Amino acid sequence: MTVCIDNAHNPLIIDSGAHFSIVARDYLDNHFPNWKKQLLPTKAKNFKSASGKMNSIGTIIKEIIILHRKGNIRLKPVFVVLDYAHIQGLLLKTDYQSMCGIDIYNSKKRHIIIGTNKEKNFWLDIYQISAQDPLEELLNKFREGQFSTPSPVNRN
Repeated sequence: MTVCIDNAHNPLIIDSGAHFSIVARDYLDNHFPNWKKQLLPTKAKNFKSASGKMNSIGTIIKEIIILHRKGNIRLKPVFVVLDYAHIQGLLLKTDYQSMCGIDIYNSKKRHIIIGTNKEKNFWLDIYQISAQDPLEELLNKFREGQFSTPSPVNRN
């Protein structure tokens, strides 16, 4: 989803499996030139992911504004700054989602709700797939809801 940070639009990944909110040093270098002045120390230096070991260089607090026509929502998560992480944008961890009341709904139109106001939906971005992608037909069926109802499988 796209959020506003320091008066600029930035991608935010909501990851229900993440144990830490993270941001890559390269992303900060490219989008927030003065970020090093805001860097705070962190106790943990080494993190592990599916792609290997990652080193942290500190933490940073960034105010995130989620824009909505019925009122904006402001969050102030602490992000672990990782050296050489392969992420474009910021990643919000599981605990912060629970703390702020963020629920992800996997309906035909994927959306999230923050807090208890069910009227305040935030629709998730669906990334475009190129026409040459062999999975495009399957993805279109998924988007149309053809895979939304599980069917029984005969395993005999």
